Amino acid sequence: MKNNILQAYKQAPWRVQLQYIGLFLLGLVLISAIMGIYLSISSQAATAGRRIQSLENDMDEINNEIAELTTTLAQKTSAEVMQSRAEAMGFQLMNVNRAFYLEIPGFDPRADLVLAPPMVNVVVEAPILREAYKTTLWDWFMQQIWYASTGFSSGNEEVSP
Repeated sequence: MKNNILQAYKQAPWRVQLQYIGLFLLGLVLISAIMGIYLSISSQAATAGRRIQSLENDMDEINNEIAELTTTLAQKTSAEVMQSRAEAMGFQLMNVNRAFYLEIPGFDPRADLVLAPPMVNVVVEAPILREAYKTTLWDWFMQQIWYASTGFSSGNEEVSP
């Protein structure tokens, strides 16, 4: 009797082989899908890395150009060059004995000189998030149900010209 029950529930050998083939193909599809996703992400990361390298090279070139221009400016505004340019334009050194001083009423030469504040880069402390990104999925869902049932629009949709 035990033999008859096992034979009644036993499947045909070709069905077992089809199940094994199906499981093998399922595993193969899963592995190929995972490999495809991995390759896609790897290619995106490699592309981003190459873009970063390109931007860093551009930054280096720009910094080198800035340094070169700064050096050129320093050479052109050095004391010797400026003195030779002034002499070429006809300027002469002033004789201290022949200097003529004017007194200007209300001008205090000892007063502190007030210049414009130095230029600084303003760094935003907190990121600016749109209101749409602060809403949870549940809140959005409830608003959609509420506005659909009342027939009103939420009024915070963006309008473009």
